[in-house]
Amino acid sequence: MKITGIRVYQVDLPLHEGSYKWSGGNAVSVFDSTVVAVDTDDGLTGWGEVCPLGPAYLPAYARGARTGIAELAPQLIGSDPLALGRLNEQMDAAMRGHPYVKSAIDMACWDLLGQASGLPVATLMGGHVGDTFALYRAISQETPAQMARKIARYRREGYRKFQLKVGGDPDTDIARIRAAAAVLEQGDVLIADANTGWTQHAAVRVAHAVRDVDVYIEQPCATYEQCLAVRRHTDRPFILDEVIDGLDAVVRGVADQAMDVINLKISKVGGLTKARQIRDLCVSLGIAMTIEDTWGGDIITAAIAHLAHSTPERFLFSATDFNSYVTVAFTDGAPLRKQGRLAASRKPGLGVRPRMKVLGKPVFTA
Repeated sequence: MKITGIRVYQVDLPLHEGSYKWSGGNAVSVFDSTVVAVDTDDGLTGWGEVCPLGPAYLPAYARGARTGIAELAPQLIGSDPLALGRLNEQMDAAMRGHPYVKSAIDMACWDLLGQASGLPVATLMGGHVGDTFALYRAISQETPAQMARKIARYRREGYRKFQLKVGGDPDTDIARIRAAAAVLEQGDVLIADANTGWTQHAAVRVAHAVRDVDVYIEQPCATYEQCLAVRRHTDRPFILDEVIDGLDAVVRGVADQAMDVINLKISKVGGLTKARQIRDLCVSLGIAMTIEDTWGGDIITAAIAHLAHSTPERFLFSATDFNSYVTVAFTDGAPLRKQGRLAASRKPGLGVRPRMKVLGKPVFTA
């Protein structure tokens, strides 16, 4: 099989709740997602997606994804999309860094591998574990009372894990955590996600102030070293996210006992091929994971589902379902949340069929 063409589409994904807010005063109301189609001489087409969380979250932005794909795509024509290791080597040799640019192409080639073999991507990644897996719900940054009220609403939708967006004023964040904890029920899990928003001293102060609360502290500061210092000042379970960008970061974190859980974002590490490598390393080292991405719609949710559903249950801390946050569905067959849980498709590949009327015309073709 050979790649004969690569098409790129742009789709806007408005949010049901109007906006999504996190640390540093950042907010997004419409996500700019990029959908990639990889066409082959066998008549099969694989589909991928990449959707940065705006330009102020990670060194990634939506138009950069499309510009980067336009740079890479012509160099991949004629390549074997099923030789995923070689394909990733080609992309890394042609473009240094910019892993998010490569993610949707790699994802589309996993879809092709599943279609060509007649197997779901989850089967190719180790096999479905159980019938479904648990999701978390992110709670956009608002007042302590507003965020606490949302927990009851999301619990009615089946969620039992709640990720509070903190990382602002320490006193307000302490109030947010305590207000949320006060409405938890047995079996609920609470995460305080600062998204790098605290200084080291503020993070230590917040962690000390909530030392009696059953809460996970997630990515309090911008750097690994600052997060490690906070980790050494608290006995609350600890999650690293933004600084986990490859295998070496996981190895370093395990050696330093820097975290109990990592957030594994597919596009941040360069696609499903490298995300699976990190997943398997974490399983070997005994580190639990939340499997997710920066943002996205139907295709990214499907990719998350396949990687998460093939992960041993005791190491899958949680996962996310972005397509239930946004108002636009652009595929048929994407996994849909049921009572706070998700399941990967049992159909070949990712199991999604794009609605071309929604995607419209490609913005780039190679």
